[in-house]
Amino acid sequence: MANNSDFGLDVGTYGPLATPDTIVRLAQLAESLDFSAVWLADHVVFPTRFDSKYPYSPTGAFPTALDLPLLEPIAVMGVLAGATKRVRLGTAVLVIPYRNPVVLARMLITIDQFSGGRVILGAGVGWLAEEFEVLDSPAFAKRGQATDEYLEIFKALSAGGQVGYQGETYSFADVHSSPGAVQQPHPPIVIGGVSNPALRRTARLGDGWLAVAIGPARIRACLDKLKGYCEAEGRKLDDLSLTYKIFLSIGEAKQGKYGEREPGTGTAAQIIDDLKAIRDLGFGHIVFRYRGEGAETQMEQITRFAEDIIPKV
Repeated sequence: MANNSDFGLDVGTYGPLATPDTIVRLAQLAESLDFSAVWLADHVVFPTRFDSKYPYSPTGAFPTALDLPLLEPIAVMGVLAGATKRVRLGTAVLVIPYRNPVVLARMLITIDQFSGGRVILGAGVGWLAEEFEVLDSPAFAKRGQATDEYLEIFKALSAGGQVGYQGETYSFADVHSSPGAVQQPHPPIVIGGVSNPALRRTARLGDGWLAVAIGPARIRACLDKLKGYCEAEGRKLDDLSLTYKIFLSIGEAKQGKYGEREPGTGTAAQIIDDLKAIRDLGFGHIVFRYRGEGAETQMEQITRFAEDIIPKV
């Protein structure tokens, strides 16, 4: 049977409810309910228009108006490190090529120090090409290679000491990385994504895998591939933590990308069945986010999830 420590709350860094007071309140609520982690999604700015397709909706349309509040997640993580005491602080997921890799690593190491070793780096390659252009990030077509190299840099700097790096997308001469991260050899890295490159990256560089809102059949197919990629790297699938992210909607079913009901939406009984199926597949941590319009409904859904759904999973 599940308990609250098997779950984490995505506090929502963009959308109508992305205000400082709400985010801090949600993080503290997550801690009071004994959730093990709070999670932050990543955008820095939204272009006024874009042609890129959002990968988690059936139409490719982005689910949030572009002119609504948007708070940068690393800065938010630093605030939450001081506003909480126990709950872990994760990104689900951070778009790794958006930020200079040395600055990013040192920021995360600093937060790991201030939080007493509570950082989890959920890592992805991103999907919004126009945001890459605004941020002057590496070329969108090279975002996978940049992600791999930036993660290697993060690991090296987290270990501490004298570090240099020579890569195809980024290089630097030896520097002192002091202190290193509290968590050694580095804070855990959870790779997000269901594409073959993401699964290969998980096997090669990750401590865990994060899947988002896909049904059981696709999860099984991904796990089979991931098992093979792990074996090719001399690892076992059991070496990895498995995390699953849902967008919670108790009482209203949402249509998933492939026409099916999106897991985590619908009646309480349907959501309970979804979570049981996900846990039966080996996922030890489930992240949920409510992304509706009202703060009162948000609190109601989170509380109902904790009190009426989790105990039945």
